[in-house]
Amino acid sequence: MSYTTEGIRNIALVGHASAGKTTLFEALLQSGGLIQTQGSVERGSTVSDFDPMEKERQHSIADTIASIDRGDCHINLIDTPGHPEFRGPTLSALAAVETCAIVVNAHNGIEYSTHRMMEYAKARNLCRVLVVNKIDGGNCRALVEQLRETFGPECLPINLPAQGGKSVVDCFFKPDGVADFDSVAAAHQRIIDQVVEINETVMGHYLDEGEQGLSGEELHDAFEQCLREGHLVPICFVSARTGAGVKELLELIERLAPNPKEGNPPPFVKGSGADATPIEAQPDPAAHVIADVWKIVNDPFVGKLSIFRVYQGTVRKDTQLFIDDGKKPFKVGHLFKLKGKDHVEIDQAIPGDIAAVAKIDEIHFDAVLHDSHDEDQIHLKPLEFPVPMFGLAVEPAHKGQEQKLATALAKLGEEDPCFRVDHNKELNETVVRGLSDLHLKLMLERMKERYGVEVKSRPPRIAYRETVGTQAEGHHRHKKQTGGAGQFGEVFLRIEPLERGGGFEFVDAVKGGTIPGQFLPAVEKGVRQVLDHGAVAGYQMQDVRVTVYDGKYHPVDSKEVAFVAAGKKAFLDAIAKARPTLLEPVVNLEVFVPDNHMGDVTGGLASKRARISGTDSLRGGEIIIKAQVPLAEVTDYQTELKSLTGGRGRYAIEFSHYEIVPAQVQKHLVDSYKPRHEED
Repeated sequence: MSYTTEGIRNIALVGHASAGKTTLFEALLQSGGLIQTQGSVERGSTVSDFDPMEKERQHSIADTIASIDRGDCHINLIDTPGHPEFRGPTLSALAAVETCAIVVNAHNGIEYSTHRMMEYAKARNLCRVLVVNKIDGGNCRALVEQLRETFGPECLPINLPAQGGKSVVDCFFKPDGVADFDSVAAAHQRIIDQVVEINETVMGHYLDEGEQGLSGEELHDAFEQCLREGHLVPICFVSARTGAGVKELLELIERLAPNPKEGNPPPFVKGSGADATPIEAQPDPAAHVIADVWKIVNDPFVGKLSIFRVYQGTVRKDTQLFIDDGKKPFKVGHLFKLKGKDHVEIDQAIPGDIAAVAKIDEIHFDAVLHDSHDEDQIHLKPLEFPVPMFGLAVEPAHKGQEQKLATALAKLGEEDPCFRVDHNKELNETVVRGLSDLHLKLMLERMKERYGVEVKSRPPRIAYRETVGTQAEGHHRHKKQTGGAGQFGEVFLRIEPLERGGGFEFVDAVKGGTIPGQFLPAVEKGVRQVLDHGAVAGYQMQDVRVTVYDGKYHPVDSKEVAFVAAGKKAFLDAIAKARPTLLEPVVNLEVFVPDNHMGDVTGGLASKRARISGTDSLRGGEIIIKAQVPLAEVTDYQTELKSLTGGRGRYAIEFSHYEIVPAQVQKHLVDSYKPRHEED
C-alpha cells in the first residue's frame, strides 16, 4: 500500500436513472488505469453491472465499488443505482464517502432523483459536485441556469464545454481557451470570488494583492472549506461516451476533493437516547479501530461479505474486532478490496479506506466494528431511508420450504435497508415490503435465482378491528352429561363500548359466590378467545368492557372447561345484541409531488375517502399534501402516484387511529367471513 489517509478520496456517483453513471464509472476506471477497455452497459461488460439481472435490464440494481491509484492518490469510486426503487443501496453509500457527485443528463436536465440526491447529500453534510454528463448535443447553457435557479447561486462551473462538447476548458487551475458558452475568464472570476469570501485571511490577501497574492495552499484550503460548508457546489462537464472531460474530472477529484481528514466528520454518537453524546472519530492509524458496515452482500460462492469504511485506527489481517457492544470478538482472517465482482486480498485498511471481510455471520448492516471495549455503545447516526410502503403477502409455492423462505428473506433484508419482512401473527401471514411493485418483483426474482425459493404472492390483508356500539347483556348455560362426571357452568355478563383506543377491560361484579373465584379466570379465557378471533368478521375485538355479574355452578360438574365455554357463548350472545361494528385503520399520509401535479393528486385522494388537512411548499417547486386516509385505500397507492406524477411523487404513512368503516364495506367483510367458532 503506497498511499496514506491524506491520499484517499471517497466519491459516490449518484443521480437519476439514465444519467450515465455506470458509463462514467467505466470511463473513470479506464482513465485511471484500472481497466484497459471501457465496458458497455448494452453489451453487459461493465465492471459495476455484473449481476445477471443488471445485465438483462441494462441498469444498476446494487451499488458497486472499485478503486483507482494515481501515484500516492487512492480514489474509491462507488457507482449507485438511479431508479427510485433501489434507493436503499444508493443511500447506504453516502455513509462511506466525503463527496457526492450528482450526475445530471445534459439532454434531460434536472430530474426527480437529481433533487432528491442533492437533498440527501446536503442533509448528510457531504461535499457535493454536479457532474453534467452527455454534453455532446445537450443544451448546457440552459442547464447551468436551471441548476443555479433550482439549487442556488453557489452552483458554479469549474470548467466549461468547448468545441461543441468534444472537450472541456478549465476555469479554475489554468483558465485559458474558448468555451461553447460564457467567458472562461468571467467563469474563473466568479468561482475565485466565491472561494475567497469564505475565509477572512484569504479575502484580505486577495483584496491587497489580487489572485497572485494567494498561495496554492491558501486557495486549496479555502476551496475545501467552501465544499464542506456548502458555500460552493462545482459544476463540471463530461461526456462519458466520448471521454471528453473525464481526465479533467479525475484531476479535479485528485486535487480538490476532500480527503478523510478534510471532509466533515461523520456523525458518531456514544450512548443511546437522551444520554447519547456526539463524538468525533480521529483518522489516526495508531488509534483504536472504529469502522462502520455500510453494505452487506450474501455471495453464493464467497458467503456473507461485509463491506465497511474505516474511520479510525488500522484494520489488519488477524485483528480481533468486536461487533457493536458484543463481548466476543471475531478474527479478521482475510481482508479484501473490491473491484466490482472481484475481491483482492490486502494486508491492512487505514483510516478513510473501504474494505471487506467475509463469512462473519454476526455482522449486520450499520454495525460498528471496533477493537476495544472503550468504543462500546458507539453508533453512526442512522441514514434516513424512504419507508417501504408497497407490500405483498408471500408463502412458499411448495410445501416444506417455510424455513428456507424465512432464511432467504432474512438474507435479502440484510442487503437492502428498504426491503422489510414482517410476520403478522394476528393474520398469520408473512408480508414483504419495498419501495414499489418493481422493487419487490426483482427481490423475489433474486430469491428464486439465488436461493431456489419460489413464492406465491397476494396483496396483504388489512388488520381491521371489531367493537360494539351499545351496551347489552348476554347469558349462556353450558351443560353436558355423557355418563359419569358432567360439565356445568352458567354465566351472565354485560358488555359496553369504551372510548376509541380504550382496549379491553374485564370486571368481576359477581356477588354471593354464584361463580366461585377459581372459575372467573376461565370465564375471562372464553371471552378472550372471542376477542382474539372476532365475532362478526374474524378480526380482533377492542374497545369493550365485559362485566360478569352473575352465574351458577354445580359442586361436582363445574369445571374450568365448562366456564370457558359459557363465558365465550355468553359474550357472543351479548355482542349480537350490541350493534357490533367494524373499525378500519386510518393513517396519516404525506404526499410529496411537483406543484404542477397537485390538482391530480388531491383529486385522486378525494376519491379515496381522504381528509386533506393542508399543504406546504418546498424549495424546487415541490408540494407536501397532508391528509388522513383509510389504509385500505392506499395499499397500492405507489402505482397510482407513479402514474399521476411520472415517477416523481413519493409518500409516507404512519398509523393514526381506528375509525368505523362505511356500511357497505362492513357488509362485504361480514358476508365474506366464515365463522371459526367451534360448536360445543
